[in-house]
Amino acid sequence: MNTLLKSTFIVALSIVMNTELHAQGLKMPQPSTAQTLVQEFGLGKITVNYSRPNTKGREIFGALEPYGSVWRTGANNATTLTFTEDITIEGKAVPAGEYALFTIPGKTEWTIILNKTTKQWGAYEYKEAEDFLRVKVKPAVAKEKTETFTIEFANVYPTKAQLQLSWDKTVVTVNLATDIDAKVMASIDEAMKGEKKPYFQAAMYYFETGKDLNKALEWMTAAEAADPKAPWFKLWKGRVQLKMGDKKGAAATAEAGLKAATEMKNEEYVRLHTELMGLAKK
Repeated sequence: MNTLLKSTFIVALSIVMNTELHAQGLKMPQPSTAQTLVQEFGLGKITVNYSRPNTKGREIFGALEPYGSVWRTGANNATTLTFTEDITIEGKAVPAGEYALFTIPGKTEWTIILNKTTKQWGAYEYKEAEDFLRVKVKPAVAKEKTETFTIEFANVYPTKAQLQLSWDKTVVTVNLATDIDAKVMASIDEAMKGEKKPYFQAAMYYFETGKDLNKALEWMTAAEAADPKAPWFKLWKGRVQLKMGDKKGAAATAEAGLKAATEMKNEEYVRLHTELMGLAKK
């Protein structure tokens, strides 16, 4: 049986089997279970829909999934990625939208593909002409075998993250990034015009992204003044002072925060303020 006929037969058999099962009202576990994964990223979300085959003792890449051939990157329907915001993948711009994820495994290099046709079964009707993006990445040998094909997000930060594909003894990492700074700064500027100003959130963003620390301290002090008994505002005020190099000010703030946390009987903030005092006195 040639490859085309074999592929057609497999698809047809799958459709017939699913139809038969539904007609008979049978409920049976799927050999490759489905999973939906949602990850907050930047100011939006990334959703992954895919099915997860098992190795079942088989050799996977270079055997079951040949090197140099397009793979559905999962099982059953094509795996899909949905982005609610524009991002970059390995430095290449990707507009918000839904894409089918295909890959071409290789011994020393993988091709990651985003295809515009999302509603398709496997890669049987895949068309390169419908590709939106192709990037190259390097596979790695996993420390431990992954029995069930897994897609996950790792090292997730506000503006960067990694999409990882793991199966058998192979791990493939794809770098994602998003530029949200302009949007966040515009949002802060607009919010500060209102009556209820987000002093704490704005100060945290400035602190975390290394922006104007004097402004961050001003806003954190305003947040502290609105609730002087709250040890959390004092903790972050002290951290801003420490980052600015004001160890004396950080120590004084930590001492006040320790007192507030002790009166509140909040053991976590007692510990955190104690740690901050130790850093400020070094």
